[in-house]
Amino acid sequence: MTATATIPQRTLPEPAAMLRLIKPITWFPPMWAYLCGVVSMGAPILDQLLFVILGVLLAGPIVCGMSQAANDWCDRHVDAINEPDRPIPSGRIPGRWGLWIALAMSVLSLVVGYQLGPWGFGATIVGVLAAWAYSAEPIRMKRSGWWGPGLVGLSYESLPWFTGAAVMASGAPSWQTVVIALLYGIGAHGIMTLNDFKALEGDRQMGVNSLPVTLGPEKAAKVACWIMAVPQVIVVGLLFSWGKPLHAAAITAVLIAQALAMRVMLRDPKAKAPWYNGTGVVLYITGMMITAFALRGIS
Repeated sequence: MTATATIPQRTLPEPAAMLRLIKPITWFPPMWAYLCGVVSMGAPILDQLLFVILGVLLAGPIVCGMSQAANDWCDRHVDAINEPDRPIPSGRIPGRWGLWIALAMSVLSLVVGYQLGPWGFGATIVGVLAAWAYSAEPIRMKRSGWWGPGLVGLSYESLPWFTGAAVMASGAPSWQTVVIALLYGIGAHGIMTLNDFKALEGDRQMGVNSLPVTLGPEKAAKVACWIMAVPQVIVVGLLFSWGKPLHAAAITAVLIAQALAMRVMLRDPKAKAPWYNGTGVVLYITGMMITAFALRGIS
């Protein structure tokens, strides 16, 4: 009898592993973006508090959590190289449980999204489809260092912002709100690119053509910085043209602080990318909320 034959095989997932699978640390960006959409409409939040709370839970734990579970299931072979201690490759979520969790949360997303009315439900459908299109074959947009981060940026920032605004307005948001939400979603492409640095070796071996793989760490980091900065410069210009100079000035200050952090990161992109994601991104989302308050007088 071999040693491995005496080890009992797990049949049910560990509760702690299930929580790790849906990665609570990733929930904040879409929750924050949804709140930005709520704030940007200028409607009394207390009057629609239930929809605000429901939307935040939908954007974060439910849809984002579902997308993380789907991504980990589809990436289990890559994770076995990059991070073998993750729930699925480590066996703490055995068999096809990772897939069942992702599918069940997809259904839950649609059920909860339906409660937010036609605009909220429509946005939820888009979010669920985007999550699977990013990770699953045969589409698997994650394979592209351009399309993959772009889809995630729009799904994490633009779509929740649009959803929050649409739910509060009970209809289509103003074109100014849509433009701003798109700009911040485009800028988030750079954030997603920096996030890819941690999976550089596994992506290279498994044929995932992230920008750090195809361009190299130094060039990919520079591209990411430009992608993050340019949309914010456009936001500043738009706010000035819309008669919001103080808000534009505040975002300019936030952008300057980001530029200083970018200089530190560019000295050693591979080592400093995680540091920037913990500092520069905070400045980025601060600018988002400042812009949301600026839109209250415009939307």
